[in-house]
Amino acid sequence: MGRYIEPSCRLCRRERQKLFLKGTKCFTEKCPVERRAYPPGQHGQTRRQKISEYGVQLREKQKIRRMYGLQESQFRNYFEKALSQTGRTGETLVKMLERRLDNVVYRLGFAPSRKAGRQLVTHGHLLVNNTVVTIPSFLLRAGDVVHVRESSKKLDVIHSSMKRMKDNAMLPWLSLDKATMSGTFLNVPERADIPLNANEQLVVELYSK
Repeated sequence: MGRYIEPSCRLCRRERQKLFLKGTKCFTEKCPVERRAYPPGQHGQTRRQKISEYGVQLREKQKIRRMYGLQESQFRNYFEKALSQTGRTGETLVKMLERRLDNVVYRLGFAPSRKAGRQLVTHGHLLVNNTVVTIPSFLLRAGDVVHVRESSKKLDVIHSSMKRMKDNAMLPWLSLDKATMSGTFLNVPERADIPLNANEQLVVELYSK
């Protein structure tokens, strides 16, 4: 499977908004979106024609896919699974993505970004219900407990990330215990509670063509 190896900030600039792919850098004046609010490339600043309906749908799909760090085939598989379930497909898709272990590790504050969270998971630094899980796409269920492995509690990346987590910033479907470096996935979140600046319905329209 191919993977993106170019600068992550180019993706944010392409979508013309912060996708929070670089952790703390996204909150500083060094963020390229703040300094160059136009798409990358030699034609980024040139005037472009009005974007088509298909183009709007495509950009929304790319934005969500890049936020969660997925390849096209992975994202399409999630959509197919969401399509087979009851309820609104777009909302089901987003809820499924939020259940990914690498995303929950990021949401709990154990990692500064989803990419960093994915790396922590694959290197075996996290446990789910006292069992080492090295699959970033592992889907959590209500009541699952995620905690940092005892031998990994001194990692600088985890400590520096947790220091930036404010007690009142925790999302309603998660519970964090900083003392034990553990967090609980309380329940599958409602779409209104998910801080995702995207219109997933456009993804449904795109794939339904």
